[in-house]
Amino acid sequence: MLIYAVRRIVVSIPILLVSSFVVFWLGTLSGNPLTPLILRNPPPPPHVLAAEADRLHLNEPLVPRYLSWLGGVLRGDFGPSVIATQDIGAELGARFWVTMRLIIVAMVIALVLAVLVGVYTAVRQYSKADYTATFLGFLFLAMPSFWLAILLKQGGIDFNTIVGDQVIYTIGASSVPAPPGFLARVVDIAGHLVLPTIALALISYAAWSRFTRASMLETLNSDYVRLARAKGLSRRTVMFRHALRTALIPLTTVTALDVATILGGAVITERVFQWRGLGDFLIESIRQFDTYAVTSWLLVSAAIVIAFNLVADLLYGVLDPRIRYA
Repeated sequence: MLIYAVRRIVVSIPILLVSSFVVFWLGTLSGNPLTPLILRNPPPPPHVLAAEADRLHLNEPLVPRYLSWLGGVLRGDFGPSVIATQDIGAELGARFWVTMRLIIVAMVIALVLAVLVGVYTAVRQYSKADYTATFLGFLFLAMPSFWLAILLKQGGIDFNTIVGDQVIYTIGASSVPAPPGFLARVVDIAGHLVLPTIALALISYAAWSRFTRASMLETLNSDYVRLARAKGLSRRTVMFRHALRTALIPLTTVTALDVATILGGAVITERVFQWRGLGDFLIESIRQFDTYAVTSWLLVSAAIVIAFNLVADLLYGVLDPRIRYA
């Protein structure tokens, strides 16, 4: 397993390098970072534009410019921002865990709900619970994530208005100023996570629960499960020791592949709830034509997707011992 993990990490490095060049190339095509300066009225003198172009390395060819940027990234320097005082690396680092705690908590909740509901509805196929879960699943799938987030936020505001106090947090990732004491801060952060997490988790839960149900039904009707039942194994043993572990393998793949979609949903969710996370950073960077900031965000996003797929590959061996890592 250790050798396999090291091999997968080594294989991920060229994938990440190719991804970094692609996102850098796309970033250079996305717009001219000097546009905000050019559009000023009156516009700055030509020598100011030339100096800014030199600072942002806009006059260099694509490949040398990319190699210079990549070398800086390896040293923790993500390139110059159009905002001269902004350190892109420091800004990404400060916002990274704000977004990751939202994504990780939402994924855990969505996975737990999807497995519970998917297994229950597969075992009780065509029951009232199955039809109810199917209806709710398709309902959540049909909801755009931004619309669901806005509904939840407005519901929280209305509830606070009715009770006359702020019971549900609807703005920000934490209170400003932060409450004194470690435990109070943890509770405060958890309170701010509630609505954004629900908005992000419900969309993923809907798709994953349907997938779990289908995978579980296929496994329950397989020959080896029938053989296990014929041998007299208990229903609990057949269900959790044989059927569920096999059914979770496709779900693991789908979950890893959906990380990019969840990250995109987090961008919208953060914007609705006014979180200063990676999503807010991306939108502000696009608005300011900050090419290096957008490119660095895309590189971090690619690294997150590759990391989650690596974890999924490692989980295959845990879920199914028939998979051997040579």
